[in-house]
Amino acid sequence: MLTWKKILTASAVVLAGAAAVSFVFAGQEGGQTAEEKGHSCSEEKCPGAAPDFVLTDQNGKEVKLSDFVGKKIVVLEWANWDCPYVKPHYENKTFAKLIEKYVRRQKEEEPEKKVVWLTINSTYYAKPEDHKAWAEKYALTHPILADPNGKAGRLYKATNTPQMFVIDLEGHIAYQGAIDNAPLGKVPENQTYVNYVEQALEALLAGKEPPVKQTKPYGCTVKYPPGK
Repeated sequence: MLTWKKILTASAVVLAGAAAVSFVFAGQEGGQTAEEKGHSCSEEKCPGAAPDFVLTDQNGKEVKLSDFVGKKIVVLEWANWDCPYVKPHYENKTFAKLIEKYVRRQKEEEPEKKVVWLTINSTYYAKPEDHKAWAEKYALTHPILADPNGKAGRLYKATNTPQMFVIDLEGHIAYQGAIDNAPLGKVPENQTYVNYVEQALEALLAGKEPPVKQTKPYGCTVKYPPGK
């Protein structure tokens, strides 16, 4: 015969079990893992997770970062068309060569590549037509995303242009910092040229961790809205 004491004891066991399940699956909501949700959980639960964002590209299309989780390695490039440290990379095709190698398919029958490249401009005074003009000038077909209020830039604590973030398939930041070790095309004395983004992509595509995970970015400061 069940007594109130037995019923209360059984209820306590059930509640304890539920609490244990809740603890084990912290970071899961609605049966989805943080990775499946695009790492929308807190930084404490998912350290190193790339913050999600939705921004509009030069053609008016919305791009959501978490749509690529589990499907693509993502390169984020913070840029400002007025920055003298950014312009040489476009003129010398530093970015274009990487996009050609890792993003674009050379032939239609070629398998889709596992990397996507997103350029983000957090310059508060940049207008949509500026992005379109830049894309036309340098024959760019990848998304150029407008972030005039600086929300995405601040999420990533972006400080410089150019500044790079490489996000792995699980949605974690695998590398962040400078594109290379050659500001304005000048390699420091007694050093060999290193493209940190290429280095990170080669490692991730081979199933390895990048040998260098963070460097100090060089360039111009990000031109966030004044007073914000």
